Amino acid sequence: MQRRTAMVFLALMGLLAPVSPATATSPKDAVIVLEGAKSAEGIAAGDGTTFYAGDLQLGDIYRGDINSGKAKLFIDVSEFDAAPRAAVGMKADLRNDLLFVAGGATGKAYVYDTASGEPVKDYTLAPGFINDVTLTDEGAWFTNSVAAELYFIPVGRHGRLGDVQKLALHGPAAKIAGTFSLNGIAAADDGRTLIVAHSGLGRLFTVDPETGNSAVIAGVDVPNVDGILVRGSQLWAVQNFSNQISRFRLADDLASAEPRKVITSADFKVPTTVAFFGDTRDGDTLAAVNAKFNDTTATQYEVVLVPAWG
Repeated sequence: MQRRTAMVFLALMGLLAPVSPATATSPKDAVIVLEGAKSAEGIAAGDGTTFYAGDLQLGDIYRGDINSGKAKLFIDVSEFDAAPRAAVGMKADLRNDLLFVAGGATGKAYVYDTASGEPVKDYTLAPGFINDVTLTDEGAWFTNSVAAELYFIPVGRHGRLGDVQKLALHGPAAKIAGTFSLNGIAAADDGRTLIVAHSGLGRLFTVDPETGNSAVIAGVDVPNVDGILVRGSQLWAVQNFSNQISRFRLADDLASAEPRKVITSADFKVPTTVAFFGDTRDGDTLAAVNAKFNDTTATQYEVVLVPAWG
């Protein structure tokens, strides 16, 4: 994917007005530099305090540790693929040592071995912009920002990968609006429900993974929404150009949510995706990637750590 294209797309999202509830900024914020990265976008939690972060433009993957505050290049895609790659949203399957990466404008999904860094498989999903991925016990779900559909890659025993399945969406989440429509995705209710972020509408929707039927989550207004994260009844929504992460408490039926906290940091510079780390030495922690889409002179990209509860 060309960085210029991503900047144009996401800059349009910045025309949306940011939300302005009470905010919380922590003095414990820390920054981890992705040395050598030319761009950044996705992040995934690994074992313990390990994280993986992607170079959006090149498709390279960095591996770091939130306790040590260090990160280094882990997967240099030029070593095994002469064709352009990209790295947008990503998730690590810790049971099977697999890293699933959304391929942006390539229309692909990439799967890597988290132990060796070797490529396992890549899939051609669809034309468009493959933006984010979430995991359930059955496999990986991907969004496409310019199509009202999701893509599912089954993961069987011992990490065996199956063929791609396409799920057409119905209802309000299927609306194509703005340059980016579907963006972040998360699994809820033990994978029986998916939640998707719609950047063009600034809303969140539930999706039935069997039928593709969708419904709006009432009480959630999130302009500039990008990546999302769900843990139990808690949902975090990254609002990139708003430079904040909003936390909500989901209702038991997932039909609505209540805003609880807006998390900000002086170090946020267009954060896009976020990973959760529980019970670290600084307590529950969020790690968010700075994409800096509005900074054409940026030469450094980093991960920002903030308290998960604001």
